[in-house]
Amino acid sequence: MFFFPISDDNQSNSRPYVCYSIIAICCFIFLWQSTLPTDLNRNAIYNFGVIPAALLGDQQSFISPSLTVFTSMFMHGGWMHLIGNMVFLWIFGDNIEDSMGHKKFLFFYLICGLLAALLQASINPSSPVPMIGASGAIAGILGAYLVLHPKANVNVLFWLFIFITVIKVPAFIVLSIWIVSQFFSASLGPEGGVAYFAHIGGFIAGGLLISFFKYPQIKLFQEGNSQSFESSKFSLNGMLGQGKERDFMQEFIDTANKKDKN
Repeated sequence: MFFFPISDDNQSNSRPYVCYSIIAICCFIFLWQSTLPTDLNRNAIYNFGVIPAALLGDQQSFISPSLTVFTSMFMHGGWMHLIGNMVFLWIFGDNIEDSMGHKKFLFFYLICGLLAALLQASINPSSPVPMIGASGAIAGILGAYLVLHPKANVNVLFWLFIFITVIKVPAFIVLSIWIVSQFFSASLGPEGGVAYFAHIGGFIAGGLLISFFKYPQIKLFQEGNSQSFESSKFSLNGMLGQGKERDFMQEFIDTANKKDKN
């Protein structure tokens, strides 16, 4: 059985330019990594990834260990690593950016990533293994989303053999399952190369910080916009999110109309 969030039913009131920029930068850097020979790509990861022994110890590094906390957020170890992170940012990031504005969202994103990296590094401060990926910062967005929109429905793709459907599941269920899985995986040990404590740290940081970053008029624990546990066929509309798709279409139509008038 396979299940994966593909969109939500929670429209935002502004265009998430910071989310778009982060997605574009991460994709560009990963494509650059993909063009490098194996040895050079490995060197890039060691040079720009967070190495706990350099950040919290005295191991030498190519650039300042403090800077690697931020450079590492834009690097990824593989296609699935990149796609998984960018899909979650696409689904949940726009509402969090909308709740606080572009500038504060950028700081929020970076702070969550910073705290996530610090927690992961503190678990094994002598580790010489670099950490890369946007997962910690995006986990902060998930934590914030849980606090702001626990009852918003997330469209989850379920795939069981030849049976494929999309079911609306409340965000508090989807995100609770996700964070519990991170705690469970972390309890099994560091095997697998996944920084589970970074996910946990980012998630907790986002949930705690959202109250200080959001606009005063934005309420916590908002109600949902649709009926939960309804099912539908999988479609591109569901993958993009109906609200997001309409935004792109409306922008295209508006641009075309302006050109006609000119």
